[in-house]
Amino acid sequence: MAEDELAAFRDHWRRELWSQKESSPRSDPGPSPSSRENRSEDGTSRSEEPGGRCSHVEPGYVSIARGLLDGRTSPLLGRLQEERSRRKRQYRHVTATCRESFKHPHRKVKKDEQLVDQLIQDLNEANDVPFFDMELPYELALKIFRYLNSVQLGRCAQVSRVWRVLAEDNVLWFRMCVAEGYHHGAAVWDSPCWKSTLRDCRNAAKSVRSNWKNRVGCISQLQLELGKVLCDVSSCDNYVLAGYSSGDVRLWDTLHWDLPACHLKSNQLSAHSEPRPHVSHVQVSASVAAAAYRDGCVDVWSTETGGEPIYHYQTAERDRVLALSPDGSILVSAGGAEVRLDGADHHGLWRTLGLTRLPKTVESLVVVPSRGQRCQLACVAAGESVHLLDLLEEEAEPRTLHSVYGHPVTCLDASDALVAFGVKRGGWAMHDGGNKIHVYSLETGKPTACVGNSPGDFTCINLRDGPAHLLACGNKDRRVRVFDLRTCSSVTSLYAHHLGVTCVQMDDWKMVSGGGEGLVCVWDMRMASKLWEMHNRHPVRHVRFNTGTLLTANIPDDKTPRGACITDDDLTAHRRHRGVVCHYDFSEDSGAREQHVLPICRSDYTGSDGYNYNIGLAVPYDRVR
Repeated sequence: MAEDELAAFRDHWRRELWSQKESSPRSDPGPSPSSRENRSEDGTSRSEEPGGRCSHVEPGYVSIARGLLDGRTSPLLGRLQEERSRRKRQYRHVTATCRESFKHPHRKVKKDEQLVDQLIQDLNEANDVPFFDMELPYELALKIFRYLNSVQLGRCAQVSRVWRVLAEDNVLWFRMCVAEGYHHGAAVWDSPCWKSTLRDCRNAAKSVRSNWKNRVGCISQLQLELGKVLCDVSSCDNYVLAGYSSGDVRLWDTLHWDLPACHLKSNQLSAHSEPRPHVSHVQVSASVAAAAYRDGCVDVWSTETGGEPIYHYQTAERDRVLALSPDGSILVSAGGAEVRLDGADHHGLWRTLGLTRLPKTVESLVVVPSRGQRCQLACVAAGESVHLLDLLEEEAEPRTLHSVYGHPVTCLDASDALVAFGVKRGGWAMHDGGNKIHVYSLETGKPTACVGNSPGDFTCINLRDGPAHLLACGNKDRRVRVFDLRTCSSVTSLYAHHLGVTCVQMDDWKMVSGGGEGLVCVWDMRMASKLWEMHNRHPVRHVRFNTGTLLTANIPDDKTPRGACITDDDLTAHRRHRGVVCHYDFSEDSGAREQHVLPICRSDYTGSDGYNYNIGLAVPYDRVR
């Protein structure tokens, strides 16, 4: 039935078309150039002769069908042709008017406002970008292209010349370069071609990652003074701060290896004490360095000037724990149950901001990073409790986040939104899965996750450096674990160090861990395998890396080794007791710099460096025959 109706419609359409052709003159089968076709609102079209009389009325589909029979592939082509003709006539009219005005300059040109409007319209048409069957302004098309990645922009550049210009816009590639973490703080005009800059940055990052995996780079040992035992190390960006058992504090700038280490002078009280007190703790930021001594003194220096301390105070507590705010404007120190806040005012003068006393002895404290100038917090672990302090409010009472009697806190770390700490359980609580790591929200003060079920104590946590939903931790049971805070499940568990894990740090694809046996291991997170390892004598107490560098510190537990006095004449016998600070640079090729050679291999007979290694160097003709 349907086929019969379709056939009948085709016959009716064919007869109607032939009747329209027979009614028209035979000598002119098509419409004459002088005639014009008008389309009414109901969809019908009328052909009018020059005299104004209407020849015939035909439906809209008849004109479309006639266009198809005449060889046009689409009904829209006729409209496009009409639009082109209209623009050509308009262009010729404007050109003739301008030519007439140049021939008769004394004659006032009429409709000058229309010419200005036409010029603006032509400029707008030049900036229009074709999108399929429509045209968009350049700014709107650029906003659409912002949602494409580099691969999609490359494909769009192959569509047409206009799309290629749009896909290679410098603003698009500048925003993409900044979004991927390259050239923070740069402006659009800093590079003539951000597309090439992004390509170079990606190639450099790929080369650095390959150097990390293959252990290709430069290694440097921050040389210690003879007879001094390393006590503590801290690092921030390109600064490395180290304190020694002799009371000396040294500051290195890893970006300027040609400059010697800056010797930070201690206060007069500690400098004239006999024997000089050991350095118990050090901290460094981009602008300030701080050190605490065993006699209760605390010194603060400027990393730009060095030399004499800019601030000094002394307390009755001997061993103090230090923490600096990210901008270095506030120093938090804790000794016993007392927590002290010191900072610089708007004039740059340091003063005491507040004193707080907690119920139990403070074991560790961290400053929450990237909380802004209006909100700076510090997390303090004291016994079984974890407290939160506001550093900007004077005489502010600490807020308790967690407190369970008989379950002491073993380690602590914080990010900009979360705080995590390990809890040691005992007694009947061990039957509930063992030791745990609790994660709290800094905004609400409520727990968000509880992970871990290990019989060993958690010794270190890294929350601020890795991805937002991952937490890395080390345990005394010799394993390094990675937990997913969204599902509270273990992602990776690696057997790492046979004397327990002492420190750990993680980023998006790798993890570095240090152990009590002196082993530094680099792990591939995606493959859950060890890439390489390095060994030194003493336990690893500090691990810090960024994109292209790695800093490790092996700090001995015994600061005064038995049977070895640091005032002896034979100082080379004590090298194995001093500890070592190693700096690895993976951003350079293995042969690009001289530092990839160990210091012992760079010694010559003219200097005394060989004496540090307990070897005798001589020229070839001085050999014993």
